[in-house]
Amino acid sequence: DVQLQASGGGLVHAGGSLRLSCAVSGITFDDYSIGWFRLAPGKGREGVSCISMNSITYYADSVKGRFTISRENAKNTVFLEMNSLKPEDTAVYHCSSSTLPCSTDYSGSYVYTPAFYDHRGQGTQVTVSS
Repeated sequence: DVQLQASGGGLVHAGGSLRLSCAVSGITFDDYSIGWFRLAPGKGREGVSCISMNSITYYADSVKGRFTISRENAKNTVFLEMNSLKPEDTAVYHCSSSTLPCSTDYSGSYVYTPAFYDHRGQGTQVTVSS
């Protein structure tokens, strides 16, 4: 079975940091892009960041300069380092896998396209207090 397990969420004050992990099993990890999206109450699904199978990184405009995505293929894990957190970053964060490259808009910012992703895992809650 394919499993993606997100972890590392928590409660932080504005300006704080968290490091999320996405542990993946059941696929040939090196052949997949891994994307993060988030869901917040009253808001739609929002793409956050993506790392392609050849480690090219992409970010949504709302997190550029604050978040950093990386992957460690030997551990089948993707990390999302989140700094300078804001209350509007509060959401449940999910990771998902795709055999396609990361999708972007015309400006190169990451856009989460659900149809491109074949598996996603349970999310991890991130809460940023003001």
